[in-house]
Amino acid sequence: MLRIWVDGDACPVVIKEILYRAAERAKVQTTFVANKLLRLPPSPYLKAIQVAQGFDVADTKIVQELNTGDLVITADIPLAAEVIANNAHALNPRGEFYTQENIQEHLSMRNFMEELRASVVATSGPNTLSAADRNAFAAQLDQFLPIKNNVQPQLKDTQR
Repeated sequence: MLRIWVDGDACPVVIKEILYRAAERAKVQTTFVANKLLRLPPSPYLKAIQVAQGFDVADTKIVQELNTGDLVITADIPLAAEVIANNAHALNPRGEFYTQENIQEHLSMRNFMEELRASVVATSGPNTLSAADRNAFAAQLDQFLPIKNNVQPQLKDTQR
């Protein structure tokens, strides 16, 4: 049975709200994993797991609990790479699926940007989540959720 896992520490509020509604509509267990207490609306389909503080503790918990075919919502590229390696799916809050075909490019760009920051080159952070990003996320999630009824998702490589 499909489950959705959410890297809850950095997930934008608007994306959480989309996930709350989608969990109810699709009747799919959605678990938010974070190192802080998360308050969720009452629902049999929503669950929060609080993990200890620490580097990648929430990520490790998600990977430990993950089943083949599950969906993970995360902007964390190394976590997405682990999810894909475990035959699951990873979707970022901007509506882009990480795939076998694009994860290495994402990891390379992430590592390059880390090197720039380490060498004291000023880099800007990610752009603010736009209405188009929220709509792209909701559309990709809606397209993915039919897998619960044994319909294979049509994953789009939505590179920007």
